Order: sequence, then structure tokens, then C-alpha cells
Amino acid sequence: MADDEYEHTLLIKKECFVYRIPPRTSAAGYKAQDWDASKFIWSGRLVITAKGDRCTIKLEDINTNDVFATCPVDPTAVEPVTDSSRYFVLKISDGSGRHAFIGMGFTERNDAFEFQAAIQDHLKHVKAA
Repeated sequence: MADDEYEHTLLIKKECFVYRIPPRTSAAGYKAQDWDASKFIWSGRLVITAKGDRCTIKLEDINTNDVFATCPVDPTAVEPVTDSSRYFVLKISDGSGRHAFIGMGFTERNDAFEFQAAIQDHLKHVKAA
């Protein structure tokens, strides 16, 4: 059995928040100030897993482990907002080719840093392979 057949957990964060976001208004990127941070549509656990070259961000319910959304990671799947280090835009997918963009954020900057580092480390690993 090859080592890349195993699923590895890269990061677990016990709390993140998901936001409905307006369409991008400029090529400059998304801004968290355009979202109402007090009106999140979901909160729960964030889990990043990798299996071979594939990496997935899963947003899971803390109590039931039900998956709210998945984001297959590629170089364009996660975009930091331009005005905050704690918020990102995720390109979520339903597995059938359809996708949507959601806002996702953390209350602590350290959580956001670890999230971004886990994604970047995986992308560097794939590029080096």
C-alpha cells in the first residue's frame, strides 16, 4: 500500500464562522467589512485533510459531525480577504461540478494563521512532488 493512500489530518479548528457574502465588486478582492460579522449563517468545526495530492477543507457540525460544506483545495480555492487577517473566501463544491463562494472566519488571528499555513504547506508539498 502506498503512503499516499492514507488520509492525513492536517488541521482541526474547533470553531469557525461562515458568512453569506455579496458578489465581488472589484478585481481587488473581497472585503470582510462588506459582511456583517455578527450575522454568520453557520458555526462549527473546520477540518483539513489530505490524501495524496488531494486536500479538502470540511466544515462540520460540532455535535453531529454532519458536513456543512466541503472545499477541495487548489491554488484558487481559498482567498484571503483584503482587509483582515482572520477572514477568507472559500470556493465550496457539492461534488457534481457546482460551486459557490462563502465567507469563513475565525475569532483569533492565530487560528487564521494556522489555517493559512496548513493550506500553503500542502500546496508546497504537492508542487515539490
